Parts: sequence; C-alpha cells; structure tokens
Amino acid sequence: MARHSTGYDYVPDGGRNAVIGKGELKFAAAGLDHGHIYAMAAGLENAGAECALVWDPDPAKVAAFAARFPNARPAGSLGEILSDPSIRLVANAGIPARRFGVGEAALKAGKHFFVDKPPFTTLGQLESARELARSTGLKYMPYYAERIHNEAAEKAGELVKSGRIGRVLQVLITAPHRLSKPARPPWFFERAEYGGILCDIGSHQFEQFLYFSGCDEAEIKYARVANMNNPDTPQLQDFGEACVEMSNGVSGYCRVDWFTPDGLPVWGDGRTLILGTGGYIEIRKYIDFSQEGNPPQTLYVADKNGVEKMQCLGMGFPFFGRFVLDILNGTENAMPQSHAFAAAELSLNAQRCAELNSDAIWEK
Repeated sequence: MARHSTGYDYVPDGGRNAVIGKGELKFAAAGLDHGHIYAMAAGLENAGAECALVWDPDPAKVAAFAARFPNARPAGSLGEILSDPSIRLVANAGIPARRFGVGEAALKAGKHFFVDKPPFTTLGQLESARELARSTGLKYMPYYAERIHNEAAEKAGELVKSGRIGRVLQVLITAPHRLSKPARPPWFFERAEYGGILCDIGSHQFEQFLYFSGCDEAEIKYARVANMNNPDTPQLQDFGEACVEMSNGVSGYCRVDWFTPDGLPVWGDGRTLILGTGGYIEIRKYIDFSQEGNPPQTLYVADKNGVEKMQCLGMGFPFFGRFVLDILNGTENAMPQSHAFAAAELSLNAQRCAELNSDAIWEK
C-alpha cells in the first residue's frame, strides 16, 4: 500500500468487484477542484460503472483526469453531460459552495448525483436538495469517505450491528488532516467557499455519529472553531470540535484539525472509539504505529470474551456496489437518502453554532 502524505490525493484501492455488466451504468465526472473525485470515480468503476465523460472549466484538470480514466471523453460543457441520455449519474468534487448548483442541474436533468463532502455550505442549499430528491426520486448522495471508503470503519459497522459490544453509548472521533498549505488553491482559505471546518471535514464525523448510534436525530450541545496557527490566512479555520447528543441518548465528540505533524508518513492519524455496554471498538484508519510497518485499516475490539485485533485492509468497500445497484433498481441499500441529508444538516448546524460563539473572521 502506497503512503499518501496528503488527504486530497488519497485514493483507496478496494480492487475490482463489479456488480453489473459492462455498459449498464455510465457516469460523468463534472467538477474536479478537489482530488477526491479520483477516489469517487475509482470506487464507482471498481463496482462496474463506466466513467464516460469528464468536464471542468480547467483543461489541465480534465487532461489529468482523462489520463487516469482513459474511457472518460472530455465534454465541451456541463450542458453536454446533462443532455446526454446515456449518462445516469454525475459525480462532482467542485468548490464546496458551488456543488449544489451542479447537483441541482443534474437532478433537474434526470441524473443522479454523487458529490464530495461537504455536499452543502448552507442550510438553504440542503432544503432545496431535499425537495429536489423528493420530487424527482433521484439520489443526491454525499461521499462520506472516512466511513464508506475505509475498510476498518465498514467492519466496525458490521460489529456494532451484530451486537458485539452491546448497545452503543458514545462515539469519539479524532480527525487530523495535513494542511499542505502551498499546494492548496485560493478557495481553500475562503470561508464562504469551503463552508467552515465543521461543515467540511467535520461532515465525515457527524455522519459516523449517526451511523454508529443507529439514530438520525441529534442535537448540538457544544461547538467551536478557531484559527489557531495560521494568521496569514485568517478565514481558514484550522481547528474545530463539537459535542452532540443523539435522540436515543448516545453522545458524540469530534475534533477536526489541520495539524498533522510533518513526521507522520500519512495525511492524518484518524481514529474512532465506539463505546458500548458490552465492550468497545477502536478504529485506526490510516496508520497504526503501535505495529511494525504502521499498517492502516486496523481495528481493535474488547468485549467479555477478551481482545481481538483485526487487519481490515483488503476487505473491500461495499458501499459502491450497493450504490450502483441502488441507482439501477431504485433501492436504498448503500445509504438512505434521509440519513445522508441528516448528517449534512448536523454538520451545518454545528458550524453555525460554533460561529455564533466565536470570533472567526469571515464575511457573513
């Protein structure tokens, strides 16, 4: 497994596991501002979908993408993609504040939408997407990669659902990321464009709170954002934290930040700890330097029978196959639409709560 020093170019490889035949589902990549589009497209293609078209206003981004996905023909415009009847799904990793505009156009054109996180930067965008998904019956699916594109996190979900650790009581998540400041585009440092740290990288964590607790209703109890160490880019929130309480009593805490040290060989030492009435699970997502070789995707379980370490690398990513089949069959086996929107709403509410109680600098 190759080491990745930055999160934006991290492309997990779950291997080819096609659930459909060639040509059954064609999709287009439209909006390439964030490198997550490569992981999104790879996951879909591994499940058997075909990336047939690619578009972005920047020809260099299109050329780079087409080099990685040679079946993707450059389109002349977004309109060309939306008018092509063979395209069933549009994947987008544009600038966060502008993602909804592409999603809105896609659903109105009869296409499903697969969008990088955060899917929205305002509650107004979320409410409009909810209405569009309801009225069209099409999917508006966020890419919550820290769970759906992480084998240890997927395994943890299986263990929780099996009752291995009893009833879940609390979910704790630390999610540091590497800033890689010189490589970031200007929009990355503009609050109105990226949405704030809890809205952006925090969206992964709020989705996990809901998923592992088995509850889609939650209340923000505390939230904070700050610029701790980047005075030259005052609108960058480099630290955020939040406490939530699900309606079933499960509590959650997350810390998100841009303080991965230079000596770490991966972009972030993301960890999740799930406490239950009968045990607990710890997920070490991207590195476990307690072991020789620092393997990623490691999971630890402690319960009444003892302790167990599981190496999850290579187990695969079932979300993509399920999502592809959901599009073709009208099912909801990958992720319910209501859950996807609930996670987005929670992250937006946390961001709003934090900014109401902080001196974060941005143009409101």
